Amino acid sequence: MRALALMLAFLGGTTAQAAQRIYEGEEAAALRCANMMAMTGVTLNRAGLMPEREKDVLIGISILILERHVGGNWTEKKRAMEQMRDRRTVDATLEDYQRNAPLCLSRFPIN
Repeated sequence: MRALALMLAFLGGTTAQAAQRIYEGEEAAALRCANMMAMTGVTLNRAGLMPEREKDVLIGISILILERHVGGNWTEKKRAMEQMRDRRTVDATLEDYQRNAPLCLSRFPIN
């Protein structure tokens, strides 16, 4: 439940003072993986294709990837996640999940 609350706060609106940070390389890849996990869980749950509990697991994974593999403060990470979300279609994100979820978990371990 803590993970869900953090992700909901994370996916909410940004403040006008949010710092502009550019992520590249491994951090950008970790952001893409975190976005893919969170958006897949939320999208499939809203469509009735994934139970709440499984959605919460994907959101928790997303938060752990962000905490362990992406630098910066939560405001910077939140802004980057919002930009990632806004640039990618839902279909592209779901296709990413089908192709890359196991790779993301091995590349950005959460254990």
